[in-house]
Amino acid sequence: MSKSRVLFLCTGNSARSQMAEAFLREYGVESFEAHSAGLEPKPIHPLAIAVMNEAGIDISNQRSKPITEYLGKVHFGYVITVCANAEKQCPIFPGVTKRIYWPMDDPAAFEGTDEEKLNKFREIRDYLEGKIRGFIEEYRI
Repeated sequence: MSKSRVLFLCTGNSARSQMAEAFLREYGVESFEAHSAGLEPKPIHPLAIAVMNEAGIDISNQRSKPITEYLGKVHFGYVITVCANAEKQCPIFPGVTKRIYWPMDDPAAFEGTDEEKLNKFREIRDYLEGKIRGFIEEYRI
């Protein structure tokens, strides 16, 4: 039985899409192959690494990838955009079974104290964990 490939796409591939990729790898490995990319990739945000470590998942070895690494080279069953910019500018992926949009704030753009920033990353992490668990239940093979 083959796994469905899932691409999480955002602008920077530095936080939301990285966390989503990691949660799908953690919880959906039997049915899904998780990937992430960005339209304008930036290094993974240190707070994304920190809050995922709190959840027991190490993303420090993941890397930001440009969308061109996959476009026209890899077939995806699902493309999930996690920001408005990526949703608006998402290129067409031939053969995608389902395209999904999960709008959410960019924790890397949040302004506040260090503790407030950390809490924003936790909020997005927890939201993504719930979305991933729901996705697995709905689309598991």
